[in-house]
Order: sequence, then structure tokens, then C-alpha cells
Amino acid sequence: MVAFGKATGLSGDTLYLDVNQDIGTQLLPFDQIVKIAAANSPLLKYQDEVINSLNAATAVTRSQIWQNVTGFSNYSGGNQTLLASGVSGTDGRTGSIGQLTNGWRAGIEARISLYDLFGRKHLIRQAEATQQAGERQKEVALLQLKRELITIYQDMLTAQQVLKIRLLDEQASLTAYRIAEAELQKGRITAELMANATTRYVETKSISEQVKGEFLKNVHTFEALVGVPIQRLKRN
Repeated sequence: MVAFGKATGLSGDTLYLDVNQDIGTQLLPFDQIVKIAAANSPLLKYQDEVINSLNAATAVTRSQIWQNVTGFSNYSGGNQTLLASGVSGTDGRTGSIGQLTNGWRAGIEARISLYDLFGRKHLIRQAEATQQAGERQKEVALLQLKRELITIYQDMLTAQQVLKIRLLDEQASLTAYRIAEAELQKGRITAELMANATTRYVETKSISEQVKGEFLKNVHTFEALVGVPIQRLKRN
């Protein structure tokens, strides 16, 4: 078990991964990790908001024709007298047509232009096409996220395998260094041989630390893409 510093987002918790055990068996299935990353991706959340906005714009376009339809109502009060207008009858006398001057009156007025009749369908198609474009853009963003996850996941697996080899090399050189140190104290080897053993151990230790740092970088990059600390991605 190798410790790699503090994990992002969990104070007081240390990142532990078993270098000798394949990461694929330590973490959740990759498809499940992709779903977690998609749920936490700020870009995909932004695309969801864009799609919601475009859906609303399409609904507004569909309902715009009603802006030319108006309704009205009013109420008049009076004394039940008739409002008359003179009309000449066949007998030469003036007839009367009247209506009450009080009571409720209501109606609807519609003014629809030719543009509304023939151009509205094109506006609706344009709004629907823009909406579909927003949905396709989200699919592109999700595909890009999957590609990045695949790349960093593979880099993490490769770094793990290299680290396993380098740690074995480091352990072997450390053993050789300790044997040389003991032999030097007994006077069985020269100082030059001891120096060679020391140099060998220092070199292997330096290389393993570099590989360990690369592995750690891949792990934290993976955490950033998924949006949760690596501990929450480990199998129970």
C-alpha cells in the first residue's frame, strides 16, 4: 500500500492505493465512473441550462401568434333607457332601433398579418433546430468528457505498472546498499564499491519518486474530471 498525500475534498483523509493491485479492480466500473463524471461536470450542467433556455424560446415562438389576439369587456350602468337612432320607414315615419345603455359587454379582436400566417412556421422550425443543436452540443461535450476520462484512466494504469517496476528496482538497490554498508563495516569491500551501491540506490530512488509523482498527478487529474475524491470511486 502506497500513500500519495492528501486527497482533494476530504480533509484529514489520506489517499491510499494498492500499487500491486490493478486499479481497475480497486475502482468502480468505468461506465459508472463516466456517469458520475457527467453528473458533476460543470460544462454538462451549463449545457442543460442552455437546453432549458432553448426549450423556453421554442415555446415562446409557438405562442407568439396569440399576441395579436386581444379580448375586452366593459360594464355600463344606466337607467334602462333605450338608445335610439332614426330610420326612415315605408310610411315616412321615423322608426327606432335601440339597445340598453347598461350591462356587460365582451368580445375578442384578432389581427393576424400575412407574416404571422406564412412566416410563423419557419420561425418555429428555426427555434426547434436551435434546440436540437443545443442537445447535440451536449452530446459532443459528453463524448469529449469520455475521451478525456479514457485517456487519463489509461495513463493512470500505465503509470501504476511503471511504478510497480520502479519500486521493485528501488527495493533491490536498497537491499544491495544495506549489504554493502554491512560489508564495508566488516572491511570486506572498498569505499569505491560502497559509493557505487550508494549511487545506484540514489538513482533508483529518484526515478521511483518521479514515477510516483506522475502517478499522483494522473490520479488527481482523474479526480478533477470525475468531480469527486478517489476514495468515493473505490469499490466497497
